[in-house]
Amino acid sequence: MTDWAQVRDAGYAVPDGRSVDDLVAELIGMLRSPDPGVRDRQAYSVLATWIGRGVLSADQLRVLGDEMVGRFADPEIQARTFAPLILDSIVTAEVFEPSWVPPFERWYVGEEDLRGYDAKLGWLHAVAHGADLLGTLGLHEAVEPMQMLRLGLGRVLTPTPYVFRDMEDDRLGYALAITLTRPDLADTDAVEWLDPALRVFANPPVEGIPPEVSNTLRTLRVLYVFVDHGVRLPGTDKVAQITHRDAVRERIVEVARMVTPYYF
Repeated sequence: MTDWAQVRDAGYAVPDGRSVDDLVAELIGMLRSPDPGVRDRQAYSVLATWIGRGVLSADQLRVLGDEMVGRFADPEIQARTFAPLILDSIVTAEVFEPSWVPPFERWYVGEEDLRGYDAKLGWLHAVAHGADLLGTLGLHEAVEPMQMLRLGLGRVLTPTPYVFRDMEDDRLGYALAITLTRPDLADTDAVEWLDPALRVFANPPVEGIPPEVSNTLRTLRVLYVFVDHGVRLPGTDKVAQITHRDAVRERIVEVARMVTPYYF
């Protein structure tokens, strides 16, 4: 068994005398671990670092990506929620397969366990981890930006008993914002993805505010800040402006006004 803590402490150098395939297979198994020290601080950190450094070939990354897609149906929550983080690293390394997108979409909008941090399992963060991949796909030229915008809104509008508490709204708001910087985003698409929120908010509940309404509003408030001030693109110092900025800003206000008219 590899001493992965030592690998990490040695600057993530690939251990001598072992094939990369064997090492990656070991890390993949560890990525399902309920122990956050094994899963997060060893398996994820090593895999993400090696992917970023080009240790794995494009073919190896495709195999790893297929493995992560299969994890979306895993019975263990920590296995499901760390899969998008590895896929995010792979797509960022410029390896992408269109077949990875539909399983991710189904999992992201359908995941029921939205806990951010668990005292035993550590960080789970389905919404935030999925948002990281959503934003990366939202910038990818092979993915329609409207597809990812609708996915993000669908995630927050899906009924849930969980109210965001671990900055999930910030991560998803950022992902939506960078998707909205796509220069090929049509003017109608830039605002029409918000129409489902208008429909939901047009029929307010008689008693109380459901968690999904609160989650949606909080995410859109984060998005509004990015629309107003610009958003730093991943891995760069460039601050980009939202495409069709004024129209997006007005539509967010229109949505929010339906629930919080005292703001305006």
